[in-house]
Amino acid sequence: MQTIRQLAPLRKALAALRAEGTVALVPTMGALHAGHMALVAEARLHARHVVVSIFVNPTQFGPGEDLATYPRRPTADSNMLREAGVSLLWMPEAATMYPAGFATAVSVGGLTEAMDGAARPGHFDGVATVVTKLFNQVRPDVALFGEKDYQQLAMIRRMAADLDMGVKVIGVVTQRDADGVALSSRNAYLTEENRVKARALPRALGEAAMTIEKGGDPAEAIAHARAAIERAGFEAIDYLDLRDAETLAADPAPERPARLLVAARIDGTRLIDNLPIAPRG
Repeated sequence: MQTIRQLAPLRKALAALRAEGTVALVPTMGALHAGHMALVAEARLHARHVVVSIFVNPTQFGPGEDLATYPRRPTADSNMLREAGVSLLWMPEAATMYPAGFATAVSVGGLTEAMDGAARPGHFDGVATVVTKLFNQVRPDVALFGEKDYQQLAMIRRMAADLDMGVKVIGVVTQRDADGVALSSRNAYLTEENRVKARALPRALGEAAMTIEKGGDPAEAIAHARAAIERAGFEAIDYLDLRDAETLAADPAPERPARLLVAARIDGTRLIDNLPIAPRG
């Protein structure tokens, strides 16, 4: 596995990889876990070579968020990727991604205005900008993202289509621990006690999803889920919404696939999760 930190050698290495076949990109912020490795495994099914990027992107963190404390494990991450058969690890510095005078931002309207877009102003502009840069740098044939960040996935699909990027964006189902909690690098922040409490999030989401799919009233199911999450010890729920699976519009038509999405905070740690809702009626 090649590890590259500068653009000129990256372009040279990618030219050699493309001469041998297709290239898949898995963008990450590091602190890798089984969820990331599932993306890598899926990427190997779609391309001859897999490129993984590790970059803790400052522009997607807001004031007071965890940019400074975000977990960083470059040596362990590199070892995991090497063992998984990754061809190239792209690890740029912030000055490479955002050189002096950088003044451009990418913004995707509509899909990004509610939920995480409302709770974290500017977050999705930061994500859209850095993903655009990564697509331009790597020029992948396919790129893989986890469904855990479902709103992000929908935004990137829209952006890739709108800007004719020529990248096939593939979503990979959320990976979970045995207790049902969605895998996330931020789970490392949880104390043992809060980790036990965190199990209430997927459990409440699952019960609400089942109720809605069986024809129950969505508002009532969401209210019950919200109460269960609060009882478990979460101090704040940023959102708990039922949305159209493609457009993320509120109040989706029963005959269309939907998504139930949640973000909640426990002792300062923000957890997100979502589940699909099959068409009803």
